[in-house]
Amino acid sequence: MKPKLFIPGPTHVEQDVLDALAQYPIGHRTSDYRELQSKVVSGIKECLYTNQSVLVSTSSATGLMEAGVRNLSKRKVANFVCGAFSKKQAAITKICGLDQDVFEVEWGQAITAEFVDSVLARGDYDLVTVVFNETSTGVMNPLQEIGEVVKKYPDVLLMVDAVSGMMGAPIKVDAWGVDMALASVQKAWALPPGFAVTSLSDKALERSRSIPDSQKGFYFDFVRMHKAGEKSETMVTPSIPHLYGLSKQLDKINAEGLENRFARHREMAQTVREWGRDRFGLFAQPGYESDTLTCFGNKAGIDLIALASEMKSKNYLISGGYGDLKGKTFRLAHMGDLRMEDINDVLGVLDEVIESL
Repeated sequence: MKPKLFIPGPTHVEQDVLDALAQYPIGHRTSDYRELQSKVVSGIKECLYTNQSVLVSTSSATGLMEAGVRNLSKRKVANFVCGAFSKKQAAITKICGLDQDVFEVEWGQAITAEFVDSVLARGDYDLVTVVFNETSTGVMNPLQEIGEVVKKYPDVLLMVDAVSGMMGAPIKVDAWGVDMALASVQKAWALPPGFAVTSLSDKALERSRSIPDSQKGFYFDFVRMHKAGEKSETMVTPSIPHLYGLSKQLDKINAEGLENRFARHREMAQTVREWGRDRFGLFAQPGYESDTLTCFGNKAGIDLIALASEMKSKNYLISGGYGDLKGKTFRLAHMGDLRMEDINDVLGVLDEVIESL
């Protein structure tokens, strides 16, 4: 029996979703396929509160992180860093050979709108990258407020790594002025890994049209991807099983209701934070705690490696600290298709294991 997943990803996948992925494939240049992709893209647009473009990508989210900076910057990128995954975006920007500046806060702290404003006031940048939910630290950055600031600078695009936040907390793409919100599906979408989605604003598409192919490459050229998407097709052979899975998941999301889904995530988050705040301490800056995963400190002074090992022996997988926080923190995910009964269950087992250490 495989352990139940309470890690930040991959997350727990329900059996009916797994069954959907196992459907017999269809030709990706057929009307049946176009109907499937059209349904999925329309559903994602509703989930992201957008009337603009949504693209599906047979890749990890990292592919879209690279695609974003290659397609969306002609001048200079401002990479905002508050943990391991926003740091990864900055590293990708550098490796791609793009002009950049990196603005980093202490891990556990949030990227505030005021900080972004102070940077953009210099007038040097045409692209901002920020993570919505920093998976390594449990910080959820104030995306709506950041979006309002970026709107003050018409030539600046806002690119958001929403990997561990999308579908666990609202992202109102159009109203908040988000030009690109990317995510992979193995987090709060609650599907197996190997597929990614992104929104793309009209401004972002226009920027991509002005970028030379030598910078964009072929596979992740947003103009080509969008042109195929307008016909409910993909530029290359897609992962049809993932589209079947997304179709099933969108049916379930629609049945639950978006607001109910986000409220469920908030309730699970509050319960987890209350459980561990006094015992371990929360790593995230107060007021910026994530609704999809919690990162705990270790003021209890227990052996976190032993904690994870004992939980695994009981068929529960939790996650230790990531990157610079390895051995110093541990994380518990509460996202996707997990319910309050799952959270109460894992917290009860954690209590037993902690008592025994």
